[in-house]
Amino acid sequence: MNRTSQPFFTHGSPSLPSNYEMLKEEHEVAALGAPLSPAPLSPVPVTSTVINIRSETSVPDHVVWSLFNTLFLNCCCLGFAAFAYSVKSRDRKMVGDVTGAQSYASTAKCLNICALVFSFLGVVIVIAVWYCVSI
Repeated sequence: MNRTSQPFFTHGSPSLPSNYEMLKEEHEVAALGAPLSPAPLSPVPVTSTVINIRSETSVPDHVVWSLFNTLFLNCCCLGFAAFAYSVKSRDRKMVGDVTGAQSYASTAKCLNICALVFSFLGVVIVIAVWYCVSI
């Protein structure tokens, strides 16, 4: 930056001295780290600003839950359907379609809940029938 002073008034004035100078503000901004041309006696400290922007929105895809339901609680193939929707949700998230990923994840979550409830009811009914038969 130019550190030379320039006169503010070019013509002499009887009431004002002729040594008035135009004041300029100087600002230095460093992207990340030290400036390219360091000024050791600069009165303004060099500051840097870092803004972290998450480019990926967190969308749960429920893949682990769907895999568990597919392997253990696959009532009426609901666990497998939930797993398919979870994989679709993950694919949409990788492409950058957040709305599509949320839609598929919501469907996978509903299917996982249904598979869990139906399988739990099935286990309870089998235990109740086994208990009634053994008496």
